[in-house]
Amino acid sequence: MAEIASNAQQLALVIALLGIGCGVYAGLTRRAAWSGVAERSVYVVATLVTAAIAVLFAAFALCDFQLEYVSRTSARAMPLSYRLAALWGGQEGSLLLWLWILTLYSSVAVYTQRGRTPTLLPWASAMLLANQVFFLVLLNFFTNPFDLFPPGQAPSDGTGLNPLLQHPLMTIHPVLLYAGFVGFAVPFSFAFAALLTGELGTAWFRSTRRWSVFAWAALGIGILLGGRWAYEVLGWGGYWAWDPVENASFMPWLVATAFLHSVMIQEKRNMLRIWNLTLIGLTYTLCLFGTFLTRSGVVQSVHAFAQTEWFGRVFLAYVLLVGGLFFAALLYRRGELQSPNRLESALSREASFIFNNWAFLAILAVVFCGTLFPVATEAVRGVKTTVGPRFFNTMTAPLALFLLFLTGVGPLIAWRRASLASLRRQFLVPTAFAGLVAAALIALLGRDLTWYPFMAWTLSAFVVGTVVQEYTQAVRARTRRGESPQRALYTLLRKNQRRYGGYVVHLGVVFILVGAAGAAFNSETLQNVKPGDSIALDGYELRYLTARPLPVGHYGGAEARVALFRGDEPLGTMAPEKRIYWLEQQPASIPSIRSTLREDVYVLLTAVEADGSATLKVHRNPLVAWIWLGGVVFIAGTILVMWPHPERGTGDG
Repeated sequence: MAEIASNAQQLALVIALLGIGCGVYAGLTRRAAWSGVAERSVYVVATLVTAAIAVLFAAFALCDFQLEYVSRTSARAMPLSYRLAALWGGQEGSLLLWLWILTLYSSVAVYTQRGRTPTLLPWASAMLLANQVFFLVLLNFFTNPFDLFPPGQAPSDGTGLNPLLQHPLMTIHPVLLYAGFVGFAVPFSFAFAALLTGELGTAWFRSTRRWSVFAWAALGIGILLGGRWAYEVLGWGGYWAWDPVENASFMPWLVATAFLHSVMIQEKRNMLRIWNLTLIGLTYTLCLFGTFLTRSGVVQSVHAFAQTEWFGRVFLAYVLLVGGLFFAALLYRRGELQSPNRLESALSREASFIFNNWAFLAILAVVFCGTLFPVATEAVRGVKTTVGPRFFNTMTAPLALFLLFLTGVGPLIAWRRASLASLRRQFLVPTAFAGLVAAALIALLGRDLTWYPFMAWTLSAFVVGTVVQEYTQAVRARTRRGESPQRALYTLLRKNQRRYGGYVVHLGVVFILVGAAGAAFNSETLQNVKPGDSIALDGYELRYLTARPLPVGHYGGAEARVALFRGDEPLGTMAPEKRIYWLEQQPASIPSIRSTLREDVYVLLTAVEADGSATLKVHRNPLVAWIWLGGVVFIAGTILVMWPHPERGTGDG
């Protein structure tokens, strides 16, 4: 079976190369028949790659350790779900997963665009296949997941997956990140096709709008799930550390968010044509660059795949080639892309979106420079110098607050030019609500309140006030026509869901920022306690009861039993674990978390001594649950935005 899969990969490379040739020829000659050949090539490559990855999944399920990759990343003792997830636990399998998702996306995109964008489609097909060729070359000649041990040398068991990755979230978090990274290949390819053909209107982004939203949402959800995984597995009490690989996924998300906002200006006012093409080109280039960071060894991270130096150079060359070709085409077409309309006033919705874009790119600049600072210092001085979370937090916090302010301001300002009278009328309720929240914060927290959470929560109230006002005004307008409030709300979400679903997405982001601001009030303690001893932290009492061995499995260790009280009220028993994974000989600390909307109590077992005492680290993390709640609201809003709806004119906002 491995030989069949390897042959499928090789045949896929041949078909993809032929498809590129047919697509380019069809684009140059405008011959539909050759365009059809390119389209069918996309389907054939997808079929072959699907067959290959199915074989690899079967090898993991059946513990076929004749494959070097299966032996290196899985073991018989691992549950089936983790053995299957081990497919993307290493270099070869993760590249095959990327390729597979890309072929599926390409097939669906090509199929749905038949007859809709006939001049763009052959070039877009060729570009999608060209991306596939790069990964097929890597898989066929450099990192083949179907390499076999010599006859008689296959081990009876594998070495196992990194224990940190043996967590339920790791069965979906990487897939979502790849779904986001790879998804931007579709709008990128159609934008490139628009540059090559000179069809520089709205067709390229209208035909790929849902692809952009889906990829952006998948990447955002993947980032959130990665934060949840870090919170539950890494045992440091946090969910975001500005790790280089975290940043690698965050950077394209920032640019994509800017794109989704600015493209509305092109739809509404036919402005920012060069800017929107720049943003989508930069988004996909950063997706590839993030993959390069993960695999090149340039940065060190628990998430990264160590790799040889040549691999990093090859991947970086590909990133530069893709980005260079796109921006060279953009430069060539710059004269044809000049927008006929100009910004009329700084007090307009267009201006708020432009400020929004500047803020997102300023955050991108901070994250990019901070992430690559160690690489730059090593190149210049021979010593890596890193910047920590304090640098990122200090630099990005004011920009995040500015974005939060713009999130509330944007819907309140009219297109083209807003009058002072309309501004006073629109800003009254959201500003009053923000003022009430600000007064309540000062009264409740007093001197404990620092500037960042105060501003974050006050501005969050302003955004919530804006969203509630927008919904209320729209529902009232429809009820005056005789509709019931329920029917009016349904009609809004059905016929103008991009706007009102977008407000739900904004609420999700607000909840996430509310939770993140709670970190300013985190507290922790580390103590060694004997059975019966207690730890006090901010009104909580944690009484250590006992420690007991974990049941025998593919890991062992100890579980502590800790009774949790708030005052005299018993809240439950917590059970943090200290594990040792036998096969990998790697320890892991699994926290026990009691979560409410108010705060999390996070207990970590760091050691168990021979006399029965235990060393416990306890964190009190306010408002963390709002981050995960925000993620749920974010998903709901994205579903509303993407749900099939009747097509509307360009004025749909």
